[in-house]
Amino acid sequence: MTTANKVTLARIAMIPVFMAVVYSNRRYSDLIALIIFATAGITDSVDGYIARKYNQVSDFGKFMDPMADKLLVFSALLVFVERGQMPGWAAMSILTREFAVTSLRLVAVEGGVVLAAGTSGKIKTAVSIVGICFMLTPMNGFLLSPRFNFSVNDAAVWLMVIATIWSGVEYFYTNRNLLNMSK
Repeated sequence: MTTANKVTLARIAMIPVFMAVVYSNRRYSDLIALIIFATAGITDSVDGYIARKYNQVSDFGKFMDPMADKLLVFSALLVFVERGQMPGWAAMSILTREFAVTSLRLVAVEGGVVLAAGTSGKIKTAVSIVGICFMLTPMNGFLLSPRFNFSVNDAAVWLMVIATIWSGVEYFYTNRNLLNMSK
């Protein structure tokens, strides 16, 4: 097993630890969860860097790296919906994009095409990880616009939704020729 794949698996292993800490309801549980989540988020860049630099790109990594990202983000989104920090429609729009893009990738694989992550998808992942980190801080309730009762938490949710929809639309537009492969 390559070093890059070990880093990806370490990110996956951090998810249940993140969840356990979030639900522990201890004094500093959100701060500890933030550290775990941020560390896991950083490993997303680390495993890709290692894979490219040391020629460790593998089919396992191509499959597991995006899966690890999705599982990490989904775990946080579920916590936020349960806490009332994120409306269900926002989480569902993010989940829908992820399942749709994964489905398109499966169609592509059947046609012998491997779809790499695009720039907008990488931006979406970065926006999601940073947004989730802000939502785990005490700053999440800080009002950016008291008049509209719009907080840091609200801004993080909207930025994640916008980046997600933008990257999904771009991904499908760029790969629209693959939709004809299913006929």
